[in-house]
Amino acid sequence: MKRLLIPALVVLVLAYPVLTMESPVYQRLGALVLLAAIGASAWNIVGGYAGQVSVGHAVFFGFGAYSSVVVYTHLGWPPIAGAPLGMALSVGLASIIGVPTLRLSGHYFSMATIAVAELVRVLSSTSEFLGGAQGLGGPALPRSVLDLSFLSAMPYYYIFLAVLAFILWLTWTIERGRMGFYLRAIKDSERAARSLGVSAGRYKLYAYMLSGAFASLAGSLYLCMFGFVDPESGFGILISVKMLVMAALGGAGQLFGPLVGALILVPLEELSNSYLGGRGAGLTFVVYGAIIVIIARFLPSGLLSLFDRKAAPPPPKADAAAAKPVSGHAD
Repeated sequence: MKRLLIPALVVLVLAYPVLTMESPVYQRLGALVLLAAIGASAWNIVGGYAGQVSVGHAVFFGFGAYSSVVVYTHLGWPPIAGAPLGMALSVGLASIIGVPTLRLSGHYFSMATIAVAELVRVLSSTSEFLGGAQGLGGPALPRSVLDLSFLSAMPYYYIFLAVLAFILWLTWTIERGRMGFYLRAIKDSERAARSLGVSAGRYKLYAYMLSGAFASLAGSLYLCMFGFVDPESGFGILISVKMLVMAALGGAGQLFGPLVGALILVPLEELSNSYLGGRGAGLTFVVYGAIIVIIARFLPSGLLSLFDRKAAPPPPKADAAAAKPVSGHAD
């Protein structure tokens, strides 16, 4: 069943622009799904494959968004030119905070990442260079195509699709290489992996740095599409929670798990915001909290694991004759 689901998912993503050609609302929704899938796929590298549940990935997302808007505001460059800067800063920050925090395990690591992200959010809200609590905006009118400022959502859809395809390809390559093997071993049992000679700390740090770089790229793309960022939309904890929940809902540690989660949660969030207005933000927290509880209790491997279970052959039935107890008397 899963062999049919993945090709169907790919066909849907490729055919979506044609199916929504006359609907700007659905075109924008498609672009938002892909953008969310980029962030969740970035989180999946460290959270899904390495088993290090970060709840502070918003710090990398915010670095990307703010780097893009800062190079425009203070240097007059196209916002996308700030993407490499944001990725470099995110890799540097991941290497600095990863060394001490990745020594922690379980919820202690998660709490440490939350603390770092909240600290950066508070500092950004008091920085005049970053616009303070009001934030900063990108180009009001496109100066050139490099500003990536389009009236239609379709150009964003194709850009996000290309970026997502690259991240999925790179993740697929890692998954089938030595690093992927090591990360899965660390996730299953770090102590056992270390006993076999795996440098667990080093490979967890590699995964954390790579994950942070792509989360930063998602933030830069967000800024290009929305043209504005403030401390809450850049470093807010809900951004981290969304990445985590999308990956976990679809299947953390599975290549297409984040995309499946984004296909479900992004339309759900947009519907709640559309019908409930400002009250939809509060409902989003409730829905995400409920999803986390349901996943942890009933579906720890995500939705894609259901298809694996259905595809698995049933266990062989025990031979009735062999199972029947032997009875009788000796002659």
